[in-house]
Amino acid sequence: MNRRVVVTGMGIVAPNGTGVANFNTALQRGESGIRFIEELKNLNFNCQIGGVPTIDNNALAPYLPSYNIETLSLVVRYACLAAIEAWQDAGLSVPDIDSPEPNWDTGLILGTGLAALDVIGQKNVPLVDAGKIKRLGSTMIEQIMVSGNSAYVSGILALGNQVSTISSACSTGTEALISAYMRVRDGKANRMLAGGSEAYTPYIWGGFDSMRVMNGNSNADPTAGSKPMSANANGFVPGAGAGILILEELETALARGAKIYAEIVGGAVNCGGQRMGGSMTAPNSIAVQHCIKAAMQDGNIQTHQIDAISGHLSSTMADPVEVNNWAEALGRTGSDFPYINSTKSLVGHCLGAAGAIESIAAVLQIHQGFMHPSLNANPVHEKIQQTIDISKCIPNNTLYLPEINYLAKASFGFGDVNSCIIFKKHNLDFR
Repeated sequence: MNRRVVVTGMGIVAPNGTGVANFNTALQRGESGIRFIEELKNLNFNCQIGGVPTIDNNALAPYLPSYNIETLSLVVRYACLAAIEAWQDAGLSVPDIDSPEPNWDTGLILGTGLAALDVIGQKNVPLVDAGKIKRLGSTMIEQIMVSGNSAYVSGILALGNQVSTISSACSTGTEALISAYMRVRDGKANRMLAGGSEAYTPYIWGGFDSMRVMNGNSNADPTAGSKPMSANANGFVPGAGAGILILEELETALARGAKIYAEIVGGAVNCGGQRMGGSMTAPNSIAVQHCIKAAMQDGNIQTHQIDAISGHLSSTMADPVEVNNWAEALGRTGSDFPYINSTKSLVGHCLGAAGAIESIAAVLQIHQGFMHPSLNANPVHEKIQQTIDISKCIPNNTLYLPEINYLAKASFGFGDVNSCIIFKKHNLDFR
């Protein structure tokens, strides 16, 4: 029999708020974390805006010397900060560095899209090209390995169950959550940390800028740059950060008196095979619809039970296609369509961390009964207007909706990969 899985802790490093309390306030106020970045202007980027978190290394001070975190990529530092907050938020104590035994029942699945390109670009490549190999030091591999975020977090928290890093482009963070959820559900762990992290560096963002898929028209008005579902959307705004959630078997959580934010009741991951209109950069709509339906089937959820959607909605011309895919998968249009918003309107597209950061936003919304505004949506794209009742379904301002019981979150990525997870308001008497 499948075990029930709940969210008992969260930690976040987001462009509009580091720490869950700050992030929650920003969500409810509809505050954007997107700003002008002088470095991008100096490097001749077309898009000179982005979502870059502000972090305080003092929060990592006890761990910086012990684990050499100060030498590491932002992808690791973001993850460590979010993980420690999530761990403590769940009412757990960070073990001493010399604690004798790992926690065999707790593991970790984190993701990243492009890993430590900041360290590779700033240190590794220049030193190798200059023939200064000895100056790389003995820890360069530790600094740049793709699994660095999982490896360092697991060391700090002494995790003894599965510890893995996955990478599935922009679907990464949500896929990590689904994998961790299934591990707990299937009895292979009592507790898993899950999420993703992505560094800020021009070495990552430059490739997207060269594709002209980022918005270069809002440099003078940064907070207006991310326009999911808008007729004026002309490219995504990049972001960075980390989101980590603690997923725990319900009885284990109840036994230790843990607070519970929400329950996870279903999830699915698939690929469109780059067929039927899908490609390296575009989704196969049939596969997207199959993924959404499979997540609901996994949780034994009926389409009419979905009250709200946290979309992938990246501020590109793919947004109308996504909304139509939701409508097809749910069999719901017009005013019958659920509420839908895009957290990317507030933080930009955080790539491999996007699904995790947006899932924390989703959990906060279902836990506290609100929907944050989807900024800059007006005028809404004509094809979306033809599909749903935009006056009801897209919040322009914060809506307080205690009746939200089920919220679906989806992410889609390069390679035609898809993931969808279903969150449920935690109420033992409500199934």
